[in-house]
Amino acid sequence: MTGKLLPQTPSQTVGPYFAYGLTAVQYGYANTQIADGAMAEQSLPGTHIRITGRVLDMDGKVVPDAIVEFWQADSQGRIADGKNTGNSRFTGFGRQGTGPDPENRFVFNTVKPGKLAPDEAPCIAVIVLMRGLLSHLYTRIYFDDEAAANATDPVLQTVPESRRATLIARTVALNEYRFDIHLQGADETVFFDV
Repeated sequence: MTGKLLPQTPSQTVGPYFAYGLTAVQYGYANTQIADGAMAEQSLPGTHIRITGRVLDMDGKVVPDAIVEFWQADSQGRIADGKNTGNSRFTGFGRQGTGPDPENRFVFNTVKPGKLAPDEAPCIAVIVLMRGLLSHLYTRIYFDDEAAANATDPVLQTVPESRRATLIARTVALNEYRFDIHLQGADETVFFDV
């Protein structure tokens, strides 16, 4: 043994491997990818919406190389899970990296999800991955124009009232919402331990 330290291997550090393996087309790599931000073709029933946002660090600075995943029901509240295919033209899954966008945003074009159950509000499950984050983060997106449904949603009601706003996407135009994910700080997004 020479005493020389060997460089870390991929199993010892976190990236930058996400873009190459998960969002290859978006970043211009030759590989393929299973999903992107275009989650719903125009012929799909429901209200077509656009959700944009950024991943921000403790100082409010944008994280330029995060990956955001969306998991959601279709407009009728059906989940495509392999058993109950729901709407066969909608997988309910999307993935976007923040790097290629000039503003380091994620951009998803989808349909507004329906309620999974009568007492639940329409929502989207969100997963955040990024360098230096050893375990991905889970959160949810609710919608500001669904106040009545939000008031009875059992998951949202478990969040302290002062923190619920961190889970609400804000309407910025007709059928367009903004949802920034704050990793830390005063406006830290609520993350769930699942």
